[in-house]
Amino acid sequence: MTPSTERVPLDLSGPSRRDPQGSRIQLDSNLRRWFARNLGLWRSRRLYFFRGEEEALRLDLLLRIETYEQPVEGEGAYRFSWTPERDYGFYERKPQYQSEGSLDAYLCGHQLRLTQGYLVEQPMRSQIRQVDEHQMIFESQHQNLDIQQHVRLIDQDRIRACSIFSWRDGELDISETHHEIRLEGPGVPLPAD
Repeated sequence: MTPSTERVPLDLSGPSRRDPQGSRIQLDSNLRRWFARNLGLWRSRRLYFFRGEEEALRLDLLLRIETYEQPVEGEGAYRFSWTPERDYGFYERKPQYQSEGSLDAYLCGHQLRLTQGYLVEQPMRSQIRQVDEHQMIFESQHQNLDIQQHVRLIDQDRIRACSIFSWRDGELDISETHHEIRLEGPGVPLPAD
């Protein structure tokens, strides 16, 4: 069997009349799919480096990410809940962090709106930049901090690698690394409130 040698004629009529958006990857449409890939229960091993402190602090959490059946706001709605697995004295040294809790997040275009932050119960908003199909960058401001969070899915979504950098007054204040291993896949969507 020989391959087809039929030639396709070259169109010399000028630029393509196709929508240029149709010819490239639509990163925006992948945001919901990327969030769906993060659903489930994760063991989060964390290291925190605080400005002015020589010793890194360790913290192990269980992090659950769930979705709602119907978003009450935006294109997607998610619940993040966490509880310590082993705290290594972290909360004694950093009592401003909540040892356990939950928050809701709404995907609204290229923004993630959170019902509260991790340090205080005030709403928070993050701008989302997609690096590729596996990595997102979240940029936000919270408690006088400029925060940049990189989250990458690895090894067919079995591992999440997170790096978070927080600046206060132009100086790096907190640097975090999270190594997260999936313990359970997504559960049943939560009913709408």
